[in-house]
Amino acid sequence: MNRKTLVMPAVLGLLAPVLAACGGSDEASGDGKPIVIGTTDAFVSTSDYPAPFDPALAYEAGAWNILRNTFQTLMALPRSGGDPVPEAAEKCGFSDQKNESYRCTLHGGMKFANGNDLTSEDVKFSVERTLSIKNPNGPVSLLANIDTVETPSDTEVVFHLKSPDATFPHKLATPAAAIVDKDSYDGTKLREGFAIDGSGPYTIDTQEEKGEVVSAVFNKNPNYRGNLKLKNDKVEMRFYSDSGAMEKALQKGSIDLMTRTMSPDQVDRLERGSSENIELKEMPGQEIRYLAFDTNDSTTGKKAVRQAVAQVVDRQALVRDVYERTAEPLYSIVPSSVGSHVNSFFNKYGDPDVTEARKTLREGGVDTPVELNLTYTTDHYGSATAKEFKTLQAQLNRSGLFDVSVKGVPWKKFRPAQSNREYAAYGMGWFPDFPDPDNFIDPFFAKDNFLNSPYRNDTIRTQLIPQTRQQAQRTAAAEDFEKAQDIVADDVPVLPLWQGKQYVAARDDITGVEWALNSSSVLQLWELSRGIGA
Repeated sequence: MNRKTLVMPAVLGLLAPVLAACGGSDEASGDGKPIVIGTTDAFVSTSDYPAPFDPALAYEAGAWNILRNTFQTLMALPRSGGDPVPEAAEKCGFSDQKNESYRCTLHGGMKFANGNDLTSEDVKFSVERTLSIKNPNGPVSLLANIDTVETPSDTEVVFHLKSPDATFPHKLATPAAAIVDKDSYDGTKLREGFAIDGSGPYTIDTQEEKGEVVSAVFNKNPNYRGNLKLKNDKVEMRFYSDSGAMEKALQKGSIDLMTRTMSPDQVDRLERGSSENIELKEMPGQEIRYLAFDTNDSTTGKKAVRQAVAQVVDRQALVRDVYERTAEPLYSIVPSSVGSHVNSFFNKYGDPDVTEARKTLREGGVDTPVELNLTYTTDHYGSATAKEFKTLQAQLNRSGLFDVSVKGVPWKKFRPAQSNREYAAYGMGWFPDFPDPDNFIDPFFAKDNFLNSPYRNDTIRTQLIPQTRQQAQRTAAAEDFEKAQDIVADDVPVLPLWQGKQYVAARDDITGVEWALNSSSVLQLWELSRGIGA
């Protein structure tokens, strides 16, 4: 079978059954041979990040892909994305007109993989634990609007919110609300290492060397009781230091499938047919990349400097020269594939204009050239990141308005330093927690934001975000979301650069690959099975 690229259009989700469980056969492949997945994600236990798989700390796409397959949440995204549906719960819904009280009923007779009973008390414990630990690098902001949690019975749990929030069901579908065993986790501190006690579709066995995971085996959880149907009994995940080594393993047959992160040249090579036994699948995605600025820094704290950067950066050239066809220019913090998107940065700054940037700096009383250091992570977003920052450096320096240096730092050092505000300007990526514009506004601009940014805008924080959350019909919130995007374009606490597509490459005997990732980049291991190659 000749290799081919299959593009999975977003409209396909409209034709799919609501639950991820309902497509195809419910039979799990039983030949005993695990499906092997390659990835460049790295999981290291350090003093700054001691518990990579603890739901109270984990808050990045790679770790969440582990958690989504080993823990349960009350709600879950269906296979194609969209509104969440019950998973550990039989049913959930708001019990008031103001979207301030949310009630769920769990399946009866639930157990964790270790055999312990799972009740509403475990749900309450899990949520209150994350709120109590309140790790600054964790997902606590997603649960911060919870006021109290009640458990009327072993199968009922009620969340009382501090303020209305129509997006709350989406938040319960994220690993921030993963249900942990109250008898295995401490309620006041993180669980160090890589052990997991969950009730999800798989259990996990990890192999570690020097505090780093080198492989992980996912075995079907016999105690799993939820709405997913597993199409395999075992999946193995292997971790590679770079995408080149991962591709070689796929070509040799050492692995069956590779996903994040593939370089643009790999995508191009596979698309052109470098192997007749490998298929490349392209799927819609909502990944974004952006520059973030410390608005308290002596240089980037000046609005004129940030605006001048926005006026000089050429996104079209960036995606052409670095990412080819695998990315598209992005002119808002909300990607174009999400509702309420507006091209706020293009509307304000238009095409790159050095003359206007020079005027902005002059009117802001800023001497040129502006010395600026851009920091990026070397091993978290793919091998093309270094070239991306060299390209940004060249664009800014070529204007004559900036004297830019760039520095690459490994993720295990980069993330804590970024959170501690040690960088004036730095590159970050964002894979959405859920497909709603709220998730591209609140995590960056709320009080306890994901970046630990000092930037504050009271209009966004106290008016626009609360107003949008009162709208159960999300299209009714569009005007407020557009206002927030315009404010961001004017203040430039972050500078959106590009929006990515998703790719999976797999050997031709692996089926279900088209559902391996949903629109929010969730890795759905349960969809994969082994068929017959041609």
